[in-house]
Amino acid sequence: MKVKELMASQVETLGRNDTLSFAEDLMKMKRFRHLPVLEDELLVGIVSQRDLFRAALSSAMGFGTKAQGEYLKTVLVKEVMTDEVVTIRPDDDITKAAKKMLREKIGCLPVVNGDKLVGLISESDIVRLAAES
Repeated sequence: MKVKELMASQVETLGRNDTLSFAEDLMKMKRFRHLPVLEDELLVGIVSQRDLFRAALSSAMGFGTKAQGEYLKTVLVKEVMTDEVVTIRPDDDITKAAKKMLREKIGCLPVVNGDKLVGLISESDIVRLAAES
């Protein structure tokens, strides 16, 4: 099976200058753990729940929940995103995607055609496929 057969093709994204509070709200609302970051329609990074957790933790020293929320409004996505994004192509095999995620210890792979984001495949997608097979 090819990545393009399993990937989500409707992908929510962030911009480099979006705030972390916006990213957190989007993740909570849509129940996502990863959001690709685009600039001029090109993939330039990815933000995970782990990135949000680290940013919140760094501000948590003595702050309450409200203060942490206010802090996240001041931090931009570009300050915490991973900019060396591991990707996969739509025509690659699902097995290759799974092996890449395991090797890199990551939970998703943005699917790119050239430099253009065309989808996202996550470990949950692969587990769902295994469970349904």
